[in-house]
Amino acid sequence: MSEVDETDHRLLALLHEDGRRTYSEMAGVVGLSVAAVKRRVDRLREIGVITGFTVQVDHAKLGWGVEAFTELRYAGRTGVGEIVASASTVPEVQAIYTIAGDPDALVHVRVRDIPHLQTVIDTLRRAGTVTGTKTLMVLGSWTRET
Repeated sequence: MSEVDETDHRLLALLHEDGRRTYSEMAGVVGLSVAAVKRRVDRLREIGVITGFTVQVDHAKLGWGVEAFTELRYAGRTGVGEIVASASTVPEVQAIYTIAGDPDALVHVRVRDIPHLQTVIDTLRRAGTVTGTKTLMVLGSWTRET
């Protein structure tokens, strides 16, 4: 794999702050030409360091302000593929993390309100071979930006 240097890390940080940032703006910050910045960003995409560009959404403003993590425990030798397949059919599921130890999976859900959360948890409990759940509601969050 190609080496990623300090300038590449600075460009990644700038794009992480604002994925719509222009090459010209980034060039001014890192002290390179616009063409050099474009080449670097293209190379970071080609080697798979940059996997895509996204938008950040305030889900609460769309009416989906409640987040929770639900631990899922599965019967016997339920495979990872089965775990992902059963939980991913629930539209409110944002992410599924299969993990070592107990529980078997941690599922991130986003819902409108507490009754909606209850419905989603009931749905998850009926999916696949789930033997138990434990739900943790998110009160606030912080994410490392770089």
